[in-house]
Amino acid sequence: MKRRIFIIAAIIMMAFASCDSKKEIKSIKSNEFRTEIMTPDIQLVDVRVPDAFKEGHIPGAKNLDFTSEHFDDMMQNLDKKYPVAVYCRGGRQSMEAAEKLSKAGFEVIHLDGGILTWDGEVESENMKNRSEEHTSELQSPGSI
Repeated sequence: MKRRIFIIAAIIMMAFASCDSKKEIKSIKSNEFRTEIMTPDIQLVDVRVPDAFKEGHIPGAKNLDFTSEHFDDMMQNLDKKYPVAVYCRGGRQSMEAAEKLSKAGFEVIHLDGGILTWDGEVESENMKNRSEEHTSELQSPGSI
C-alpha cells in the first residue's frame, strides 16, 4: 500500500514538474553578453519604450516594449527554439521581462545592469536619421 502511494505521489509530482516550462535565466555582465549575442540564431531584445530604443540600442536588437499592453502578443513572435538575449536601461525591467519569457518557455540571457553597463557599439535611429539628412543635403544639386 505504501508503495502504491509513493508511486502515485511520484507520478503527480512529475506531472506538475512537466507543466512548469520555466527555464533558468542566465544573467551576465557586458563582456560575456557581447559574446553571447554574436551567436547565430540569438534573438536580441530591447524591452524599453520605443523612444528610448530610438535614442540608442545595441545593433541588431528588436524593440519589444515591456510596458506595452501588447508585450505578450509581441513575445509570441519570438522563436522558442532559440535563446533570447534581453536588456533594458538599468536591468530591472529586463529582469521582469526575462522572468516572463522564462515562464513562457524561452531560454533567456539577461544583460546585468542593462545598457548602462554596455561598452560595445550603440546604434541610434535619431543619429541615423540626422546622418541620412546630412548626406542627402550634401548630395543635392542645390547645395553645390
